[in-house]
Amino acid sequence: MKHLFGPVPSRRLGMSLGIDLVPHKVCTFNCVYCECGITTKLTLERREYIPADEVLSELYSFLQDNPEPDYLTFSGAGEPTLNSGIGRVLAVIKRRYPDIPVAVLTNGSLFSDPEVREELLPADLVLPSLDAASEGTFRRIDRPHRGVDLETYIQGLVDFRREYSGKIWLEVMILPGYNDNRKDLTLLKKSILRIGPERVQLNSLDRPGAVKKLQAADDQTLWTIIEYWGLDNVEIIATPQVRKKTRAYRTDMESAILETLKRRPCTLSDLVRILSVHENELNKYLGVLEAAGRIEAVSERRGIFYRYRGPS
Repeated sequence: MKHLFGPVPSRRLGMSLGIDLVPHKVCTFNCVYCECGITTKLTLERREYIPADEVLSELYSFLQDNPEPDYLTFSGAGEPTLNSGIGRVLAVIKRRYPDIPVAVLTNGSLFSDPEVREELLPADLVLPSLDAASEGTFRRIDRPHRGVDLETYIQGLVDFRREYSGKIWLEVMILPGYNDNRKDLTLLKKSILRIGPERVQLNSLDRPGAVKKLQAADDQTLWTIIEYWGLDNVEIIATPQVRKKTRAYRTDMESAILETLKRRPCTLSDLVRILSVHENELNKYLGVLEAAGRIEAVSERRGIFYRYRGPS
């Protein structure tokens, strides 16, 4: 599959079939924590990076020969709303497969565009992100295209909430030393209340990010933030150990990764090339295997390498 990946196990979405609408790594942000690496094309230009007909043809073929997933999810290695054909793909999916829920994972940076907001209205669930509500911290964490204005970005999320009848789960990535201080947390809470999502999901690092030596927030830090905010719709995104329990987890993929790493350490891009698997799918399994002590991530001159450690 060129434009689909998975299905992959997700605590939030069950078994999710990913739909990738942009090449690696076309995005409006260059987030320091991105598991897919550094953005190679930082842009606000919307165009049909991957033809809608190609994506739909691949999807028809997959669903003809495989069980329906719990969700069809627009995600991947970049920002899906940059593809100007996302509205058409979404509309066709909802017309042809009305019983399969559709989710959109997005940074929400293009929601200031009324056309983008309208295109996403048929989705069942939208999961945008908001990592900071202060200009300095926003620029430091998300490293957006210079044309992205923070207040306009947040207002776009507010406007989408007003127009959209589906569910919004807002994700906040907590990075110690970046946005876990009282000032940033207070501003984030004010923005969350303006947006009004059904859920707020706190996340932290699972995998090495685009920038070295980032720290993951531990559970105690995340629970302290929940208590400080005092909101009743905030939850912590599951750790890899919890995701391991997701039904239908593919042990064959774990085995393929382990057998490959037994031979030699590999980067994420090495594994993508060797196993012909999308990097987002691989990241799910790498997180579980590292948490179980089967593999470890080490920083070398060419990047982050994954090395076999042995049985758990």
